Amino acid sequence: MFHRIVAAYNESPESQRALETAIRLASSLHADLHTVTAVDALPAYTAFAAVADPSLPGELKQDRLRLYEELQEKARVQVQVHGIEVQNHLVEGQPVDAIIQFLRRQKADLVVIGLHPHDLHISRLWSKVFELAQDAPCSVLGVH
Repeated sequence: MFHRIVAAYNESPESQRALETAIRLASSLHADLHTVTAVDALPAYTAFAAVADPSLPGELKQDRLRLYEELQEKARVQVQVHGIEVQNHLVEGQPVDAIIQFLRRQKADLVVIGLHPHDLHISRLWSKVFELAQDAPCSVLGVH
């Protein structure tokens, strides 16, 4: 049924729960497991900081990449405990579009995403989840 499972993974507790679910599914189904982390562009206000220090945007981007590499290593260790392998991927661009393109390239059967709890930004968060679910070329599993 599901041969290639992808967990959308970042530093949020919701994506951690999604990864845990994806691990259990991949293990029980003997499926390939991948994580995908979208690296969004730096906020526009960093351009103002670049006026004071032109090296700042580059340093911020490198810091962000290091954070995601550490996060991916954490996922690799967590998955390894279950006796399966994981392939971690970083994609750049607007998160929803970058993840959808990744899912198409990987020919994913299932993407597992963490659902955020209700908060002040719920409409923005749900619009991202809805957009991903509508455009994903595979099944989508949302995890609370």
